[in-house]
Amino acid sequence: MSFPPLVEPADELTIDEVRRYSRHLIIPDVGMAGQKRLKNAKVLVIGAGGLGSPALLYLAAAGVGTIGIAEFDEVDESNLQRQIIHGQSDVGKSKALSAKESIAEANPYVNVVLHEERLDNDNVFGVFEGYDLIIDGTDNFATRYMVNDAAYFLKIPYVWGSIYRFDGQASVFAPTLSEDAPCYRCLYPEPPPPGMVPSCAEGGVLGVLCASIGSIQVTEAIKLLTGIGDPLVGKLMIYDALEMEYRKLKVRKDPNCALCGTNPTVDSLIDYEVFCGAVSDEAADAAAGSTISVVQLEHMLKEREEGARDFVLVDVREPNEYEINKIPGSVLIPKGEFLNGNALGQIQQLTGDGAKQLVLHCKSGVRSAETLAIAKGAGYSDAVHVGGGVVAWVNQIDPSQPSY
Repeated sequence: MSFPPLVEPADELTIDEVRRYSRHLIIPDVGMAGQKRLKNAKVLVIGAGGLGSPALLYLAAAGVGTIGIAEFDEVDESNLQRQIIHGQSDVGKSKALSAKESIAEANPYVNVVLHEERLDNDNVFGVFEGYDLIIDGTDNFATRYMVNDAAYFLKIPYVWGSIYRFDGQASVFAPTLSEDAPCYRCLYPEPPPPGMVPSCAEGGVLGVLCASIGSIQVTEAIKLLTGIGDPLVGKLMIYDALEMEYRKLKVRKDPNCALCGTNPTVDSLIDYEVFCGAVSDEAADAAAGSTISVVQLEHMLKEREEGARDFVLVDVREPNEYEINKIPGSVLIPKGEFLNGNALGQIQQLTGDGAKQLVLHCKSGVRSAETLAIAKGAGYSDAVHVGGGVVAWVNQIDPSQPSY
């Protein structure tokens, strides 16, 4: 199903612009009118990371006249494996500024607007207002739900994408363009349980997958802005890079959707952190009063070396993470082994039926808090976990180790 163009054409293209966009102009579906619409378009890209990098470059190359970048982070060396809009010389620089400089090199006729602030309930409407379309390159559920709700209230269509390891998804959520069009909440009414779905920082992502999904997002944006083709409205594109397989599923509008349904219960922005939860209630309860710092852990390890105390330090990350860096003296038992119950027998042996204290850690403290709840439920009442995990260990104790 096609939709009317989101944007009216600009008055004209300059001679330089005609030369630059000539390969678009000779496509009958785009032509002069379509290119003028792109010139007149205002598109906001949320995030200049994995998805935002290719999206921003291709929007600029396509001739989108005004591109907004909502990004508050700085370029880290670990970003360069997939965030192709940044380079080695940009490490430590504002991602928004780095992206703007790359866009200027790719297309000097594009106007770039920077929003160097973390999106929240207080500023999201102000950032979104005035844009014709939004491309969502966020990597956490709380922001995704906020983007969906704010875009719906402002009647702005947006193109969503998601990536993880070798898998990607993309869709267009535009319930204000059609009565039958779903929103993000129609597809995912509730966020997954905290700790159930690892982030890319925890689970990894194939760098080139970002280009595959990011380019799909820009393709959908161009179709919506110019009114050509059949956008992914009411459809979910699923890409499996390992099998090199694309699948397209129909997404129906949920009449009971809390936002766009017949009797909506969400009529304003909500507390999205609470809605999605950083950790489960069980994990939060378990961690309360049972969280130690890496400085405390370092002291405990020295006491263990001196024979003054004994405990078992368990790393609940995945084996490939353990190969990157580790806290000395730790034993690897992935969180999944706790979830399926296989770890408890091993823990029983290591602790001598609970005679030794159990100390858990992961990358940042989220997975270890979830695992701590399991351990306490199994009777290890004096178990603790390390706040900040191995990230804090590398930053504060042993900077000689690599981070990821």
